[in-house]
Amino acid sequence: MRNIQKIIKDGARKAVARDDVKYVLGWTPGYGFRVSPFFARTAEDTERLIFSPLCANNLTIYLTLQEKLPLPKAAALDKRKIALFVKGCDSRAVIQLIAERGISRDELVILGVPCGGVIDISKLEAKFPQAIKVEAVEEGEKLSLKVDGKSQEIPKEDILLKKCSLCEYPNPLIYDVLLGEEKQKKTKDYQGISTFEEKSPNEKWTYWGDKFARCIRCYACRNICPLCYCDSCILDKLSPQWIRRSVNLSENTVFQLLRTFHLTGRCIGCGECERACPMGIPVGELNRKLEKDVRELFAYEPGIDIEEKSLLSQFKPEDSEDFIL
Repeated sequence: MRNIQKIIKDGARKAVARDDVKYVLGWTPGYGFRVSPFFARTAEDTERLIFSPLCANNLTIYLTLQEKLPLPKAAALDKRKIALFVKGCDSRAVIQLIAERGISRDELVILGVPCGGVIDISKLEAKFPQAIKVEAVEEGEKLSLKVDGKSQEIPKEDILLKKCSLCEYPNPLIYDVLLGEEKQKKTKDYQGISTFEEKSPNEKWTYWGDKFARCIRCYACRNICPLCYCDSCILDKLSPQWIRRSVNLSENTVFQLLRTFHLTGRCIGCGECERACPMGIPVGELNRKLEKDVRELFAYEPGIDIEEKSLLSQFKPEDSEDFIL
């Protein structure tokens, strides 16, 4: 995996050299051991690009975000393609956006990167609280870390994001160029969700009441989600007003549940909502619960096929109707 940096840079350099590409969207070292999104517009810029287990950001958020930003006239008129790097879960976001007509396939050059999992920054900070600079390289089932110049190995399961242990699509499902070797697929595991389903209603309410009470309604989960790209969010409307501005358990619960149901049959499990939450609320568990229900009830999975209609826009005669009284 140590030659992945050269592969990434070569792929980006070829993409940015194309006349029909305006920039390459990838990752670059940020502050300390964090990684930041980066727009490479020249061959020289591509030298700053990297790929490592620290590259957690789902870059597809910028595909819809740019439509909402006030761009200079020259930039707005530039209709060239965007080249971007995608991991497995990122590629599902691209597929879902294309299927929903949120973006056009013709607007993109997709550079696929097989991913063995990305690091949970909170776990990294807990293990190395004094670390200033960290570099990471994937070495099979272990990660080779260089912490402030000192090298050491650590098992993947000790430091990866939870969503990566559940990921069944480590390889991009859509791409123009695949960079790197494909990873071994995993089987989807809903054991944690199934265990939670066995709890009583009171136990479930106690669990989520404690989590929702911590919500500060910063909207980080909504703002970072690649599938929350409405021009005007219904949760911001004042007429009619679906939720009040007050931050309390009741309003927080309505906010979290409305957002979760809005993503039913659309969430592609990238985990960005949970990663961005400053209060550590496991919002991904809500999404996985409804993902499990959608799979079992309708045999549907989002972000797999750009030609498949979204869940709520299709009808199958064989769908169960047991819920109709």
